[in-house]
Amino acid sequence: MADIVTNAKARRDYHVLATYEAGIVLHGTEVKSLRAGRGQIADAFARVENGEVLLYNSHIDEYAQGNRQNHAPKAPRKLLLHRSEIRKLQEAAAIKGRALVPLAFYWKNRRVKVALAVGEGKQQFDKREDLKRREADRELKRATQHRLKGR
Repeated sequence: MADIVTNAKARRDYHVLATYEAGIVLHGTEVKSLRAGRGQIADAFARVENGEVLLYNSHIDEYAQGNRQNHAPKAPRKLLLHRSEIRKLQEAAAIKGRALVPLAFYWKNRRVKVALAVGEGKQQFDKREDLKRREADRELKRATQHRLKGR
């Protein structure tokens, strides 16, 4: 499963509580544009409206060889989930401080899928803690590799 587009800001800005795999309704030119790697989901988010999950602010560039029936780059896109999953997402998103955030678009069996996460917003001190932990892990790994090379 190769990622087409990833959202690096999602894991930095949110604590990921749960992830869901969702299908996405796309037009032909959108799929061709994604195949060329022309997508961006850094500012994207999802909402549950009228029993459907819609993805907003995901940007898929217009297909260069497309004609007048090319797609709109920032159009809301419907996500395909089971009714029980939609109910769970709606309950999770109703809690203050939580959001539905896409983590990645990827290929699965020749179809585009979306990794959708329920995220709880991080505070500034949480982000600093993550940086400190990552730096400590990096130092530990560097020290153990240096020790192993000396043998």
